[in-house]
Amino acid sequence: MPTTNDFRRGMVIDMAGVLCQIVEFQHVNPGKGAAFVRSRLKEILSGKVLDRTWRAGEKVTEVRVEHRIWELLYMTDLEFVVMNPDTYDQIHLDFDLVGDASKYLIENSAVKIAFVDDKPIMLEPPDTVELEVVKTDPGLRGDTASGGSKPAVLQTGLTVQVPLFIQEKDVIKIDTRNDSYLERVSS
Repeated sequence: MPTTNDFRRGMVIDMAGVLCQIVEFQHVNPGKGAAFVRSRLKEILSGKVLDRTWRAGEKVTEVRVEHRIWELLYMTDLEFVVMNPDTYDQIHLDFDLVGDASKYLIENSAVKIAFVDDKPIMLEPPDTVELEVVKTDPGLRGDTASGGSKPAVLQTGLTVQVPLFIQEKDVIKIDTRNDSYLERVSS
């Protein structure tokens, strides 16, 4: 059974029946007293972030998570329908299970789904996505001394800051970890 000494980012543990993912952790060895581990955990189903301090070497229950690539077929207001590209099996995912990842998803794109005992627990968007700009103001000429940026609304409804040269109908690459513009893919 793993202990707090085996912590790593992304590890999923069971805390009294609640699945939590380790976001960050730090081993602390004070000059006086016993060593301990500070951790920040995210409840998978609710998205709530918890801070927890553990004794060094305390046993935890690790949950085996299996990641599979599925294809997003379509979305409704209440659910997402995904298909296994190998077996053509389809499952319906509640909007609550998808959560914030919905702002990066478009139909017919590949998504990574985490399963515990063949039950989907979360959907993870890819690190980068390519989305079309549907609304943005035109950049003003001569307004680039500060390396300016402007807001742009993407096809999924996500708003990001983009350089002034980006126009409507441009396809841009977005980093999903921090909602930042990476590059223009096509115009």
